[in-house]
Order: sequence, then structure tokens, then C-alpha cells
Amino acid sequence: MTDPVTDPVHGTSPSRRTVLRSGAALGALTGLTGLTGLTALGPLASTAHAGPARRPWPTEFPLPDGFRPEGIAIGPGPIAWFGSLGGGSLYRASLVTGRGETIDTGTDAISVGLKSDARGRLFIAGGGYRQLRVVDGRGGRVLATYEVGGPATVVNDVVLTPRAAWFTDSTQQQLYGLPLGPRGELPAAREVVTLPLTGEWVQAPADGFTTNGLARTPDGRALLVVNVHAHGGSLYRVDPRTGDARRVDLGTSRFPDGDGALTLGRTLYVVQQVQNAVDVFHLDRTGLRGTAVARITDPRFRVPTTVAAYGDRLYLPNSRFTDVPTPTTPYNAVAVRQVR
Repeated sequence: MTDPVTDPVHGTSPSRRTVLRSGAALGALTGLTGLTGLTALGPLASTAHAGPARRPWPTEFPLPDGFRPEGIAIGPGPIAWFGSLGGGSLYRASLVTGRGETIDTGTDAISVGLKSDARGRLFIAGGGYRQLRVVDGRGGRVLATYEVGGPATVVNDVVLTPRAAWFTDSTQQQLYGLPLGPRGELPAAREVVTLPLTGEWVQAPADGFTTNGLARTPDGRALLVVNVHAHGGSLYRVDPRTGDARRVDLGTSRFPDGDGALTLGRTLYVVQQVQNAVDVFHLDRTGLRGTAVARITDPRFRVPTTVAAYGDRLYLPNSRFTDVPTPTTPYNAVAVRQVR
């Protein structure tokens, strides 16, 4: 569908760009319905159970008022983590009960995308603060902070591989990598990788908003990067050794509002935030070709941004980017079924 707040030039909502640009300013100061072969999915039935009483896990749960969520990570175990565009605090919630608590990280720097590893560490994209941060999820202690990019940089999303954490820069034609040691050791600042994007990559002019979410290819050999500018919104396969980018053949599908991305096996999920939808594709092993199989919609979506999985569910935070945020604005996260 066509959303009235979508910018046809940059392929993302003005409210979204304004939110992340505001972070940059703070940093400086401190099935498609009606289309053949695609399926629309309704709300998730509460079928997952845990605990002796066999109570159903909640399919939506509140986040703190005024929190302004953007990113989500899940794990270790049935624990969801949320970053905030309003400050440095994180929110940790149980998927079993829906209850949670705010974690103070001792910084005011915002959190955009985030991922968690098996050690309970959170790798956080710091938006306009130009930071790659690593936080101990147990107590919120910042383990490392790396400053990257230039004045216009907006570090947006992150994906973990066995050897590195990779981050997108929404306004610069490059990715950032944190190489990890054989036991997950964090790198020294001098070891941070800046990877220019080459090949078929198309960047918006004048530091325009271009790059958003990223994921891994099914074979694990490359990265999949959402480009909201090129060709009306596209997906690129990027070789992490060279930066060579090749446009993924997804037929007529476009991502003008593409945000978070997630691969589970050969299934790719791309959140189209202001469209209140998640587009679903079946990929080949290399990630160079895919077929649209479904569009997930839900009446509870209020501009979801990113997506994480647990069990047979997908969890998404509602950012409400099209609303003016206030300290009392209510936020929540919702769960829907994965596509099988």
C-alpha cells in the first residue's frame, strides 16, 4: 500500500529520518493482500506454554511509557531486550510473563539496533552518537565503546556472525565490523573494520538516508543489507571480506520502508515499518535470489521497526514513529506466527 508519509525520493518516512537525525544532533552536542501467492496472517493464537500451570505466553506486552523503542534482541533464553531512542537505558522483558525492568547502562547515548550473544552481551548500534557499544546484559555495564564514521554518520543496525559483529551506517557507503577473538574476545579500537560498499551498491546523494537493517545469508558466507534508496528500496548481498555488493533478485518486491531484517534458515523477514507489515521471502542458499511468499499484517502493528524470533514466534516493538513522542506515550511489543 502507499502510505502518505512515505518519501518517494529517500524511500523512508520523514518521521523515521527525523528521529535518527535527532540522535545525530544529540551526539554532536555530547501475503500482500490481493496479490497471487501471498498470504496475510492474522493475530497469533496463544499456543505456547511454560511453567507448571501451563499458562499461555503473552502475545503482546507493554514497554515503559515514553521509552521510544527501536531495536529488539532475544536471548539467551526467553528474554527480550529493547533499546531506546530516548536515552541510554535498556528494557529487559520475560517472554514467558511479559513483565520486565529497565536497565541503566550509565550513558545517555541512544540505542538503535541491538543483538545479544550466548554470553549475554548486547551489541548496540548508537545512531548519531557514532558508537558501536557492547553492554553486559546482566547488570548494564558498558564493556566497550568504539567511535566510528564522520559527522553525518548514523549507526543503525547490527548482526552477529561467528567471527564478527557488523553494523550499518545509514548515511555513509560503508559497514563497520568488530572482529571477535576465538573465545569471543572484543577487539581493540584500532582493530575496528570500516568496510566500503562497492560493486552494484547505490548510495543516496548528500549523505542521504540509505542503509537500514541487515542479516546473514542462509549459507552464512555473506551479509544481506537493506537499501531504502536504490531502485525504490532493494536488498544487497555484501561480501564481508571485500565489500562487494550485489543486488538480490526479489522480483518486483521493493523496500521503500524497509527496516529490520531477519533470516531463519532460508526464510527472510523484512519489516516495512510505516506500512505496518513484514514481507517474507524464500531465499536460495547464497542469498542472491528470492521469492515473495507472504506478507504478515496485524491490527496491533503501530509502525514496527525490527524483528527477533523465539520458538515459532516473531516479536516486534511498535515504534509509533508517526506519532509525536511524549513522556507518557504508551509503547508495546507484539508477537505473531512465523511463516512455515
